[in-house]
Amino acid sequence: MAFCTKCGAAVGDDASFCTACGAPRSASSQSSGAQGAAPASTTAQTQMGENVAGLLCYVLGWITGLIFYFIDKRPYVRFHAAQSIVVFAGLHVVLLLFSVFFGIGFLAGGWAGFTVGYAIQCLIGLAMFVLWILLMIKAYQGERFRVPIAADVAERLFAKS
Repeated sequence: MAFCTKCGAAVGDDASFCTACGAPRSASSQSSGAQGAAPASTTAQTQMGENVAGLLCYVLGWITGLIFYFIDKRPYVRFHAAQSIVVFAGLHVVLLLFSVFFGIGFLAGGWAGFTVGYAIQCLIGLAMFVLWILLMIKAYQGERFRVPIAADVAERLFAKS
């Protein structure tokens, strides 16, 4: 005697449908007898869409870029992951250098150097924010938007290995 995979009711071996809930019996459950087969939905592995994975490459900047570069081998996702690493790691290094340079300038020259440095840092931060939003939108739309210099650097650094 076989059992329904939906409701668990006993179903005759020759029945095509469960008499309790009306669910159709699959060919594998008809031939497996009393053991029953696991539903296909529990054994099937679902994968995240490429556009969603591309968007997630940018969510936390270069950190999620690194994560997706190592866990996802699809070319579209790897492109966005590599570009995320190069763009946002590069911009963070530039911000750090400006902080150090104008911080030392403040100690040596006073408020003028500090104010100019702070204004430049704010502009770089605004550019990073706009670029971050733009790259996430383009990745979600399925577009390989290339940041002019960073995309070429990313392709050279992260060439197929």
